[in-house]
Amino acid sequence: MQTAPDDYTEAVLDAVERIPPGRVLAYGDVAELVGTGGPRQVGRVMSLYGGGVPWWRVIRADGRPPDGHEVRALEEYRAEGTPLRPDGRRVDMRRARWDGR
Repeated sequence: MQTAPDDYTEAVLDAVERIPPGRVLAYGDVAELVGTGGPRQVGRVMSLYGGGVPWWRVIRADGRPPDGHEVRALEEYRAEGTPLRPDGRRVDMRRARWDGR
């Protein structure tokens, strides 16, 4: 049974909803934007509650999409015009990372 989201969860989900199409943040970037927690806490929130927000915009710092969701995430990146690395399997973090403004 899933519990109701707490304030931290709500803050993470609100931050994720603000990431514009075609841009991404690493898990640690989201924690920094929220002002508390770290990559693992953000990952936990995303795994439990992230289905209702653009979850594909939160990725590993090396540009890899979330485990088990690579195919769907890559479809979303292509649809949104998110810059990808030459291998086509990872996001180009230098070009795609959102500055939070």
